[in-house]
This record gives sequence, C-alpha cells and structure tokens, in this order.
Amino acid sequence: MTNNIYVLIIAAILDYLIGDPWGWIHPVQVMGWMISRLSQIFLQLCQKSLTQRLAGIVLAIILIIGSGGVGWLIIQMARWLNPVLAIAVESMMLASCFALRSLRKAAIDVLQPLSAGDLAAARKTLSNYVGRDTDNLPESEIFRAVLETVTENATDGVMAPLFYALIGSCIPHVGAVPLALAYKASSTLDSMVGYKEPPYTYLGWFSARLEDYLTWLPCRLTVITLGLLSGKGGDVWRICRRDAIKDPSPNSGWSECAYAAILGVQMGGTNWYRGVAKQKPLLGDPISPITRNHIQTALQLTRYCFLLWLGVAIAILLIL
Repeated sequence: MTNNIYVLIIAAILDYLIGDPWGWIHPVQVMGWMISRLSQIFLQLCQKSLTQRLAGIVLAIILIIGSGGVGWLIIQMARWLNPVLAIAVESMMLASCFALRSLRKAAIDVLQPLSAGDLAAARKTLSNYVGRDTDNLPESEIFRAVLETVTENATDGVMAPLFYALIGSCIPHVGAVPLALAYKASSTLDSMVGYKEPPYTYLGWFSARLEDYLTWLPCRLTVITLGLLSGKGGDVWRICRRDAIKDPSPNSGWSECAYAAILGVQMGGTNWYRGVAKQKPLLGDPISPITRNHIQTALQLTRYCFLLWLGVAIAILLIL
C-alpha cells in the first residue's frame, strides 16, 4: 500500500510539471495504432452487421484486457529488477493516463493567439482539438468550443482514469496502472470507433456502450464533488437534472452541465461538422457570456477536484 501512495503522488506531480513530453511514445498512441490496425482487419473480414458486432466485442476485449495486462507485466518485470525502478516506471505510466496538464495546454494554445487578436490562428489551433468546423467561428464560439472541450474531458480524461487508478491501488497485487490503462483503452476505443456512422456503426457499438458504463460512476462522483467544491451543490444537481438528460451522451452532458451551472454560463447550441449543422442541447443558464476567465476557472476546479480525490485516496490507503 505504501508503494501505491508513492506512485499516486509522483504520477500527479509528473503530470503537473511535465505532462506528455514531446516526442515520447505515449501509451494512447500505441493503443491507437493497435485499434486502427485491428479495425481494418475486422472490417475486411467481417461484412455483415452481426459479425461486425461480434468483432467489436473481440476488439474491445483485446485492447482493454491487453492494455491492462501489458502494463501489469511491465511493472512486474521492473519490480523483479529493482523495487525503486518499479515505482519510477509505474509512476510514469500512471502519469501518462492523466490529462490535466494536456487540457490546460490545449486551452492555452487556443487562447494565446486569441489574446493577440489573431483569430485565424486561434481557429486553426482549435481545429487540432475539436471535430467541429472552425474556419468561420467568431471569438464567442471559440470560447464555447474551448470550454466544452475542457469540461467534457475533465471526466473521461482526468477524473475517470484517477478513479480507476484509485480502485486498483486498493486491490492487492493489482496496483493503479493496470485499471487506469484499461480505462484509457476503453476511452480511446470510443473516440476512434464508437461512432454511429459507417464504417464503425456495428464494429464500434460495444466500445461506445462499454465506455458509457465505465464512465457513469466517476462522472456522477465528479459532478457531486464539483458541487461541493463550488458551494453550489443544489444548483448543480438541479440544472444537471434539467439539462444534462437532454444530451445523447449519458456522461459528457452531465460533465459539461455541472461546470455550466457553477460558472453561470450556457454551453451547447449549433455546431457544424463538414458543413452539416448539428444541434446540441443547451446546458446551463446564459447568465453571462463565456470568457477566458470561465475557462481558467473550469481548469482550476478540475485541478481542485483531482487533488481532493487524491488526498482522500491517500488517507484511505494510509488507514489500510
């Protein structure tokens, strides 16, 4: 249990100070290569909807269990060589599962040219992080896109991986990394093949559904924690119950809506994807327009939520 505490603390510090070093191979990259390759193979071999659905289950099992298992094996090998080396390897692998610094960097990358008045550069940079069309977005819509990205990914990019890392830390002979990597594999699968549109309509159905289930609990716990931290728990729950249920995703709507309720802004509206308009449900009340201060506050709230969960987990591990 003591080693788990060291790993959690070191991983959190590494993510805060370093994040994902440029040029380093990231576990999600490896997952992405595997998903891309296996998806191509399955789509070539499976032509009918039923066989593609079955292949989707196999794809998810291979990636999720494989990612957690490989992570566990690497740590066991490092532990066999040297216990201190094992802590270092485990900490670096766990840090790669957290996206707190990456979210902050993505927001800054877009906000910096916007602050300099370079709207074209801000649009181009934003296109690296969102799927919507950005070529004609005004400043207000850029702010909305950044805030929606930051608040949606706060759950599946930061809090959910931490949740599964904490669960793994409490299980003897498992540790934080295998479950965190398994969740990241599920999240990566959802982002790559979890679409209703061809060619992944049937191949990605299981990955999309599984990710929804795996994220459900950490998402609700995050909403509750944000409500407590902000002192607006009643408003957060009321607005989420009113607006978040309109979102087709059982989790992203709740995550975004919680921040909208706390910040007093409204997210959602019309987004354009390859020239086609898509209406997203309105989340929150438009008490004030979205500004860069709201984005910074959202990032700060996510950091406080992360640290609170980390502190509670360390206290529990110390008691155990």
